[in-house]
Amino acid sequence: MSESMIVASREDDIFIIQLNRPQKFNALNNEIRTEIVQAIDSIRHDQSVRAVLIWGGNQVFAAGADIEEMLARTPMEAMRQINDAPDITEALASLRQPTVAAIAGLALGGGLEFAMAADIRIAASSAILGQPEINVGLIPGGGGTQRLSRLVGLSKAKEMILLGERIDAFEALRIGLVNKVVAPEDLLNEAKSLARRLAAKPMWASRLAKLVIDRGYDADISQGVTMELLAFSAAFGTPDQREGARAFMEKRQAEFTGATR
Repeated sequence: MSESMIVASREDDIFIIQLNRPQKFNALNNEIRTEIVQAIDSIRHDQSVRAVLIWGGNQVFAAGADIEEMLARTPMEAMRQINDAPDITEALASLRQPTVAAIAGLALGGGLEFAMAADIRIAASSAILGQPEINVGLIPGGGGTQRLSRLVGLSKAKEMILLGERIDAFEALRIGLVNKVVAPEDLLNEAKSLARRLAAKPMWASRLAKLVIDRGYDADISQGVTMELLAFSAAFGTPDQREGARAFMEKRQAEFTGATR
């Protein structure tokens, strides 16, 4: 039996997935993609999981797709691969729990696309990010042309994709691709701390906020505001909202439970 290509673990209400193919720089072949999607799906409906953390270890996040798997594909095989292979970016992006990607070392091609599917990204100062597919005669195929432009703007996304050049962590922070840069030795602890802070927030409000942000981003403003109003109103039906209001009035720390009634 082959060794698992990920390590999944649980720390209280945080679920952690570590990519575990270091000898291949965590290159994303079908096997590791399958394991990632299975791990994500295993907690998708688990309300005791309040935040999810993805990382690739201290040396590398993920250096992109496995080129060896791609060499001999025909156009139809490439299309079939994209349509039929486990979609790690959609699996991560569609989670209702808030998600954090902790990036050390290389996050290139499909690796960066996977990280961009997370809600928040923290990078070690060692991180190198990019969409270099153009350098092998390709374009991003895992959502990179769409998510990158939404994160950093159209012009910067075109520059990164059309040149295929890499950027460091501080440039990624400057353009809004990552939220924070930390020392490499602090990366995991910082990411866990952020995940714990996210997990401590009222679950239903967090999920509603994430849903409206994601669904409203591509809607026109009137549709987005309508979605926001409906979600805002729905939050008043949760025990956590009542607990939060009482705690505010009583000048104490709220104790959120995620209960439905």
